[in-house]
Amino acid sequence: MKLGDVMPNFKAKTNLGEVDFYDWLDNSWAIFCSHPADYTPVCTSELGRMAHLMPEFQKRNVKVIALSCNSVLDHQGWVRDVCAYSKFMADKWPFHIIADEKRELAVKLGMLDPDEKDAEGLPLTCRAVFFIGPDKKLKAEMLIPATTGRNFDEVLRIIDSLQLTAVNRVATPVDWKVGDAVMIQPSVTDEEAAKLFPKGFEVKQVPSKKGYIRVTPQPNM
Repeated sequence: MKLGDVMPNFKAKTNLGEVDFYDWLDNSWAIFCSHPADYTPVCTSELGRMAHLMPEFQKRNVKVIALSCNSVLDHQGWVRDVCAYSKFMADKWPFHIIADEKRELAVKLGMLDPDEKDAEGLPLTCRAVFFIGPDKKLKAEMLIPATTGRNFDEVLRIIDSLQLTAVNRVATPVDWKVGDAVMIQPSVTDEEAAKLFPKGFEVKQVPSKKGYIRVTPQPNM
């Protein structure tokens, strides 16, 4: 999968029953997360964090789905461990975990980590995060090895940036967070910027004097 590619549709078995990806996605944003294996410590910490963050995802109209190469029964048993570890109510578990035992979906989407193997010597899935828009296109992705847990505050930050820049001709600078100033895209002329950004903008002075760094308050704030 490359940025801009359309996510393929698929049907899969999960801990919460069968899912048809396009029907499930509907007109929402989504994050699609793979993890190396059930009953492993870092994955347990990550999925617990994801479960607790569901209100934040829902506020942003973002659905959550996960995947590993374990079975449905493994997923169902492991979720109880995740809930106990993260102090989340097991009967309120909020998202599907796909059972990709044959690794067909992981291979198709490029989610395998060649350096991490299971007991049978088969590659495990890496810690991937696919950010998917309502148009079913891949908007961003993170690929992280099994030894490094993901930062889901960063996942939320990326979602906020993607959703803001999808409807405004701006870009978000380094370490940006909601409420911070943003940068006007280079393709926007100063005349257009004056109309698009009624709060005005500041041109940052640099030695080249090219005037390409234009900062404006975040739109819709």
